[in-house]
Amino acid sequence: MRTLKYAILGLLNRKPMTGYDLSKEFNYQLVNFWSANHSQIYPELKRLLDEKLVVYNIEISGDVLQKKVYTITEKGKKEFIKWLNKDEPMEPTPKNVFRLRMYFCNNLDSDTRIRLLEHQLAQHEERLAFLLTHMQRYSSVPPLDSDDFGDYLVLDGAIMREKTTMVLV
Repeated sequence: MRTLKYAILGLLNRKPMTGYDLSKEFNYQLVNFWSANHSQIYPELKRLLDEKLVVYNIEISGDVLQKKVYTITEKGKKEFIKWLNKDEPMEPTPKNVFRLRMYFCNNLDSDTRIRLLEHQLAQHEERLAFLLTHMQRYSSVPPLDSDDFGDYLVLDGAIMREKTTMVLV
């Protein structure tokens, strides 16, 4: 399954965007649960164009700069909604190299264990601070039919994950 296809369709369903805008959304809004880089996004946009799920308009910025602004088509919306309605089985537990190492940490001296755990804790504290900063934009749970509701759910889940992980580290 081309999950990136649906992530892009979902973002374009919210608003028209350039490939660069899409990349920024992956690095800002989706970063806590999904990733994609330029080398993945642009070929997927080409496939979406070929499948007639998106179209683009060229906008001129300044004297020379042209940018393609992509918009989802009706066919793309239908396919996106169909994908959203699927009920998926639970995925296997994601691999976690650090936890695998800690499983075998009896082979490390105490100082090394503590150093590794402290470093891991610091990384999770940093990520939690980042998430809490983004959560400040919400004074309450957004309306169920708003784009912000899904963002809020994912952000709240990421905060819970980091808090739980910090207890385990």
